[in-house]
Amino acid sequence: MSNPTIIDIISPVMAGPSSSHTAGAVRLGLLARNVYNSKFDKVSFKLYNSYAQTGKGHGTDKGLLAGLLGFGVDDKRIKNIFDTPEAKNIKYEFEFLEDFNRHPNAVDFIFDGDLHFEISGNSIGAGEIELTKINGFQTKLDGKYNTLLLIYEDKPGVISFVTKIIQENKVNIASLYCNRNAKGKDASMSICMDGELFEDQIEKIQELDDIYVIRYIKKLES
Repeated sequence: MSNPTIIDIISPVMAGPSSSHTAGAVRLGLLARNVYNSKFDKVSFKLYNSYAQTGKGHGTDKGLLAGLLGFGVDDKRIKNIFDTPEAKNIKYEFEFLEDFNRHPNAVDFIFDGDLHFEISGNSIGAGEIELTKINGFQTKLDGKYNTLLLIYEDKPGVISFVTKIIQENKVNIASLYCNRNAKGKDASMSICMDGELFEDQIEKIQELDDIYVIRYIKKLES
């Protein structure tokens, strides 16, 4: 058995040649899947810049689809993901674009199913990822924390109500990111936490009026 090199130590275990284009793609797909968290019949992938130019050769298209279907980064089936029963049960399409206002390794996921969702993200290197936009709202999700995501009608008291429930569970908030279209219009909130929320806490938050979307997103496995 050969000794591991420094590349073996620092690189993520993955089925593919590139941490950004393959492992990052799988993790982006997994996180987008967890955010959507509903049945979907069709998904469109829009790949930008470097992702569009070298994505096929590096398996980016396969990685994105595999993650969206729930496959892990080290799953050997990724190589032939298009032939799997899971892939054949949905409709999917890829579009390859250039937009230099976007990150070099950027992708949009457009879901059609029980809900219509649009999720944007970037692969930022060494398998690290970030989701930057959900249904038009700016966000910051990297899959490293358990995260509560809300889309709701902007009104006084929502943030304090939600954070109080989290604090009552003695869970530390690692970060809180809010975004809104305009005062009194639709808003979003993503709260990254060091601990976990339980079903009864989530149900209390669901009781708030005018909560359009609520998701409890578990952190991705390393």
